[in-house]
Amino acid sequence: YGRSGVQLVTVERLVDMYNNRILPIIYQQGSLGASGDLAPLAHMSLSLLGEGKVDVLENPNKSIYKRKKASKVFSDLDWNAIKLQSKEGLALLNGTQFMSSYGVWSLIKAKKLSYLADLISSISIEAFDCRNEFYDKLIQKVRPHKGQLKTANNIEDFLKGSEIRNKRKEHVQDPYSFRCIPQVHGATKDVISHVEQVFNTEINSVTDNPNIFINEDKIISGGNFHGQILSMSMDYLAIALAELASISERRTYKLISGERDLPPFLIKDPGLNSGMMITQYTAASIVSQNKQLCTPASVDSIVSSNGQEDHVSMGANAATKLYTVINNVEKVLAIELLNAIQALSFRKDVPLAIAEAEIAPANELKNPLDILLSKIILNLLLSIFSGLSFFNVWSAAIFPSSVGS
Repeated sequence: YGRSGVQLVTVERLVDMYNNRILPIIYQQGSLGASGDLAPLAHMSLSLLGEGKVDVLENPNKSIYKRKKASKVFSDLDWNAIKLQSKEGLALLNGTQFMSSYGVWSLIKAKKLSYLADLISSISIEAFDCRNEFYDKLIQKVRPHKGQLKTANNIEDFLKGSEIRNKRKEHVQDPYSFRCIPQVHGATKDVISHVEQVFNTEINSVTDNPNIFINEDKIISGGNFHGQILSMSMDYLAIALAELASISERRTYKLISGERDLPPFLIKDPGLNSGMMITQYTAASIVSQNKQLCTPASVDSIVSSNGQEDHVSMGANAATKLYTVINNVEKVLAIELLNAIQALSFRKDVPLAIAEAEIAPANELKNPLDILLSKIILNLLLSIFSGLSFFNVWSAAIFPSSVGS
């Protein structure tokens, strides 16, 4: 059936395995991102034959999986192993699904991180007592990139009614890491939108080889298995997301630098207590690693298959690098959040949005993590980290569908 020429029972078994949360063990390394993701997809397809091992959901409430032999799982469910017919081996192995799955997961996370970057940076804007002109709509309209417009609009919404932003400022301008948030975060949003278009096309395409055209009575061998467009797109996305972390770390640095009536390292009595200093160390280390991980995989190629596969995309390497970058960005944004809230506690003017929260007075703060005991911090951290890491019910509250990227 279809352009790939597979049995209906093969497709149905893949669907049944997914619906029953039976997940084949697939390894991260081994694909060149050209002749399909051969090695990873071979491990995926092995389970269809009743071979290899799979992870099976044991406790849905706690998402606990147990590793079992595929043959045992099939026996328990009274399933027969699939007997592959001609062309099916190629159909299962000769595609871009490893790269595509990483790309789709990354896009989902990227949209959430983009929104969170706007939210957390808005707290930093308040904490650093920034001016409010830089996210004025008039500035954005004369350079109307969609991502820039969206970011400025998000910041305006988050800070609506703020007492801090409306008070008189002594400084004339803010550092770029604050003043250029719409332009930097917005650029990332535009990259996310572009990469989303690429992957929407890819996951609805035929990517194995050869392709079968029944009506035309043709079987055509081509190169739809080549992952160059995915590899380049994931390299692009990794760079875009790494910039969210890069500019975030700079804001963290400014917050702990002892400027604008904030104490050095955001601690009331600095000295032996180094306060939040080490958090910036950590962020700097992570940002540096991201720079190394953003070296493009898509510009590399190594000849394989005795010269037949003489140009490959290395898209699988782009995918796994992107995965690490995303997890790194999550950590750096969390570090900024901790520092922004700590800095905000030293402000006499409290933003209207959190005016009713139970925040400890700044003069009572001696330990830099005391602020975490307040209701606002506990609720904010719970919301953000559950949304970032577990995509549970909190996501619906903090990431409304209208937000998008």
